[in-house]
Amino acid sequence: MRTITVDARPNTLFITPKKPYTANNFHLNSHIVPFTIKYYPSTMPPLKRRIKGSSSSSENWNFRNSFRSAVAATDSPRLDQGNNNDDGDGQRKVPELNTLFRRFWKVAAPYWFSEDKVQARLQLAAVFALTLGTTGISVGFNFLGRDFYNALADKDQEQFTKQLLYYLGAFAGGIPFFVLRDYAREVLSLRWRSWMTKFYMQRYLKNQTFYKIQSQSIIDNPDQRIVDDLSSFTGTALSFSLTFFNAAVDLISFSNILYGIYPPLFIVLLAYSVGGTAISVFLGRELVTLNFLQEKKEADFRYGLVRVRENAESIAFYGGEESEIQLLLQRFSSAFENLTRLLISSRNLEFFTNGYRYLIQILPAAVVAPMYFSGKIEFGVINQSVSAFNHVLGDFSLVVYQFQAISAFSAVIDRLGEFDDVLDSSSSKCLSSSVEEISLTYCSEQSSLLLEANGSTLMDKCQKVLDIENLTLQTPTSEATLIRDLSLVISKKDHLLVTGPSGSGKTSLLRALAGLWNTGRGKIIFYVNEGNDPQAPASSEGSAFKVNTADGTAGELEGPVKRNDRGIFFLPQRPYMVLGTLRQQLLYPIWADDVITTSDGGNPAGSLPFLMRNPSSGNSGGKPSKPTTDDLIQVLENVRLGYILSRFGSLDSAYEWSSVLSLGEQQRLAFARLLLSKPKLVLLDESTSALDEANEAHLYRQIEAADITYISVGHRRTLYDYHTRNLHITTVDPRSNERNWHIEPINHDSLYNVLNR
Repeated sequence: MRTITVDARPNTLFITPKKPYTANNFHLNSHIVPFTIKYYPSTMPPLKRRIKGSSSSSENWNFRNSFRSAVAATDSPRLDQGNNNDDGDGQRKVPELNTLFRRFWKVAAPYWFSEDKVQARLQLAAVFALTLGTTGISVGFNFLGRDFYNALADKDQEQFTKQLLYYLGAFAGGIPFFVLRDYAREVLSLRWRSWMTKFYMQRYLKNQTFYKIQSQSIIDNPDQRIVDDLSSFTGTALSFSLTFFNAAVDLISFSNILYGIYPPLFIVLLAYSVGGTAISVFLGRELVTLNFLQEKKEADFRYGLVRVRENAESIAFYGGEESEIQLLLQRFSSAFENLTRLLISSRNLEFFTNGYRYLIQILPAAVVAPMYFSGKIEFGVINQSVSAFNHVLGDFSLVVYQFQAISAFSAVIDRLGEFDDVLDSSSSKCLSSSVEEISLTYCSEQSSLLLEANGSTLMDKCQKVLDIENLTLQTPTSEATLIRDLSLVISKKDHLLVTGPSGSGKTSLLRALAGLWNTGRGKIIFYVNEGNDPQAPASSEGSAFKVNTADGTAGELEGPVKRNDRGIFFLPQRPYMVLGTLRQQLLYPIWADDVITTSDGGNPAGSLPFLMRNPSSGNSGGKPSKPTTDDLIQVLENVRLGYILSRFGSLDSAYEWSSVLSLGEQQRLAFARLLLSKPKLVLLDESTSALDEANEAHLYRQIEAADITYISVGHRRTLYDYHTRNLHITTVDPRSNERNWHIEPINHDSLYNVLNR
């Protein structure tokens, strides 16, 4: 484990909080880069000078590039595998048109072929019908305007009054069509966005894709793409679709009118629109790239603020306020500089487009004026020609008028298409670059009853819980070997303690057991209770089935395997506190769906069918019965947290639990979840690190009494008292092929020698 220490404020008191905090500009993944950062917050210039590879004279110092230089000096593996379209200097290649069209269709098409396709297509047809109606109304207004101004020019008061009444009647009958068209479009846009939000969230959270994206830094800000980009995409896509449809109908309708008035005017219009489009594309060629980068930089700045909120206490302990201000200003400055360039490009385009728009107010009148002066046409025809010219020119000049909107929409398409490609890659096992993968298998207890060779007696292996065969574990990106050729068997009540120096791969082993990492080779077999699972696939070996850790599916089962339902539970060092009540904290994650459904009290009127919660399906045969309120109160007493009921009122009180509970209380709450879930095997990753020895001993006695087998990762010497065997892992020597682990039993006679080895 390498440590880079950056001391910008020597000879001062430095307080290290319980929760380590990593500055958000460094973009680290601890399992990819085996080092930590210790920094003493101060102003940026000293920090800048102390990191090797940064230039003290640079006005725009980039944390990420400077830190890469510091990392390179330690011979560490590569940092992140982020977006390959971004070269790290804020430059991004403009996507080609065929790429944009492909991504647009890929993002837009699924909804129109989904379970909601009938309603979607009917609503879309209604929107297009209303749009067609508004086009017809516009044509009618064109002829009404001609007759209205003819009556005005002829000073025919009777005809003028008559045309005025026609006009008012047309307004009364036509305006509702325009309002209803916009309303129907917005309703359809909302429905489309709702479906796409669920569609993308399911794919993002399915098969631990969110974990792979975050841990491997594959793309930036997936949350912003789901919230902001989806909303922008659906609204803008519908708006542009209707605009192009309306333009096509307009073009046919008003071109006939314009050509009938004066054919040369139509030729002038074509030349004017084609030339204007070419100039607009030339002047606005940078807008697509700048809009994309602006989306990214704004999201990065917002994420930095969220990080400050989530790590408020740690930053306060570090006294890192000044440093955080500098880091946030760095991100805001980057967004500000990009926005400045965007405004300059927009300004240059506006110079042309505004002149382009204003010139058309006099151009058609100037062309047809000689005909009016010669008496060939009436005065009202001039107004009609101007109106028709504006309509047709608007249709031909969509790129000119909408160039900024099109460039912003192109950036949205690019970001969503990139996100969609990543989600598809996860489903097709492309996020892992390794050809070999660790085989993760869940095997039913029934299949572990094997006949001896003579067929006369049964050899009972039901006590087996976990079998690891020739496991070699590597990091997902750099593929650095952490554990080499590990083999062991865990039986019931065979409690294993995993120890070793920091960075040797202890937590990574738990990641492999949880199916989060699959880079390497070997087999991991869990023996679980499948007796109540009707969907468990049969095999020649009984009811064993293989789980593909790349996508989380098992055999022919539909949906991901829920290891919690199969009697396997994982407790991280820092427990996850869900947003909700104390009851929901305790029932997470086994019965979380039941609690949410109950609290909602049904679906509200007008809710969309595809947003309604589906009952849990499949893979739930091992799920224990839901605890009662008395069970929840009792388990809080069992983990010595009974007093929090009086502090917070009741089980249904809702707070920001990660803030109001200490880390030790959160760890005890996590053990309460564990005891309620009653798993067969639990994996503990330093899950008692914030507890005193008395509470630690009490909790281990509780899970021992609950007949739960456990595997613990930890450094405390007191942990040896609660385990029967010790797996000690050392750092892999890349020059040697020898295994880097050994297992030995723990007993009271040898405990002293083990602890003082």
